[in-house]
Amino acid sequence: MSRYMINTWEPETPSFWQTTGKATAARNLWISIPALLLAFAVWMVWSVVVVNLPNIGFTYSNNQLFWLTALPGLSGATLRIFYSFMVPIFGGRRWTAISTGSLLIPAIGIGLAVQDVNTGYPTMLILALLCGFGGGNFASSMANISFFYPKASKGFALGMNAGLGNLGVSVVQFVVPLVITFAVFGAWGGDSLTWVKNGVSKDMWLQNAGFIWVPFIALSTLLAWFGMNDLASAKASFSEQAVIFKRKHNWLMCWLYTGTFGSFIGYSAAFPLLIKIQFPDVNPLDYAFLGPLVGALARVAGGVISDKLGGARVTLWSFLLMIGAVLGVLYFMPQGGTGGNFNGFFWMFMLLFAGTGIGNASTFRMIPVIFLTEHQRAAAGKDKAAQEQAIVDANKEGAAVLGFTSAVAAYGAFFIPKSYGTSIALTGSPDAALWCFIGFYVSCIAITWWCYARKNAPMPC
Repeated sequence: MSRYMINTWEPETPSFWQTTGKATAARNLWISIPALLLAFAVWMVWSVVVVNLPNIGFTYSNNQLFWLTALPGLSGATLRIFYSFMVPIFGGRRWTAISTGSLLIPAIGIGLAVQDVNTGYPTMLILALLCGFGGGNFASSMANISFFYPKASKGFALGMNAGLGNLGVSVVQFVVPLVITFAVFGAWGGDSLTWVKNGVSKDMWLQNAGFIWVPFIALSTLLAWFGMNDLASAKASFSEQAVIFKRKHNWLMCWLYTGTFGSFIGYSAAFPLLIKIQFPDVNPLDYAFLGPLVGALARVAGGVISDKLGGARVTLWSFLLMIGAVLGVLYFMPQGGTGGNFNGFFWMFMLLFAGTGIGNASTFRMIPVIFLTEHQRAAAGKDKAAQEQAIVDANKEGAAVLGFTSAVAAYGAFFIPKSYGTSIALTGSPDAALWCFIGFYVSCIAITWWCYARKNAPMPC
């Protein structure tokens, strides 16, 4: 038996939690967070790279650039479906180390590819797809951390893991514009590229957008392998976890989480390019990182608030906030290619990112509570062994649902950028896409209120 395997894990037992569980859970959480942050950074790196490709000589159309921005979302969401079930099969420690180490492939690949303007577009598409490794990691990371914490602290733990992990989106959009301006790795990092815009030229090391993450990924992989734990109680085959596909609440929460996290990651991926197209006189990289930063920090706060007020109530209000913010974005955007108010547009987007972040936390707080309640209802009146088994089963199902809903929601990272691109191609503006998003949020409000938030709701949470 591995020394990293924990055979007895009872977080719902107060004495165990205070003497043993809390410290062990915290250690696993604080190793998980930077690993997840790096995963998000690699997943979203194309949102920054595409803005610079035309300036160094790559001749791609706006639609091709939107594809490079969108494809990591497509592959990341698809990988999440599989990653959702990996922790109970391989163990949280092993899978965190393996999945984090896999990020080296796209990070090094991008660093090599952007140094040659003759690199083919298909190669860039493949590298964009490989960045999906970072997107996949979220599903397994959240499932893993959910096993370590009791019901009363799941909102906090999942909010911290996801919220600080989501900071990777903001970090990549803040760090990359800085590190591509000088030779971070000296001769080892390759020659500079010539950046040309409006007759002005300067040196750029765009390869650092990929290379800068390599040492941190290597360190995080080692920390996960030697510092985290596997839980025997979390072991389950795929067939045992596949029961979630029969659960109504799995599919309802997929819909709601697509509205929150799908919005967060989709808006994050497309925000820099949307600014560049709608407000060409504004440097998008001066502002783009702030949206994901606001969303990530709001997610941390949303987890704490949801533990106190209940996930469903907070989710309901977050969707109302998002609708109001999208209406504000529409009001301040240029119409017919003219006018517009960037300050109003920017602050409405900050409000929108805040709404997605709070909703991310509140929906994820709902999931483990729903499944624990459901299993405890089924075990009511039975012996102690049955009630203890209900908690174990609920944790396994809840973890699988956390992962699977995050997989479905991650398609937002593909659909939102692609919706913008399609709307602009067909109508000349992204307005039609934004109106569709509002319609979707209205459906999310209806589901949340009817199933979870109203008085006498069938599953209050």
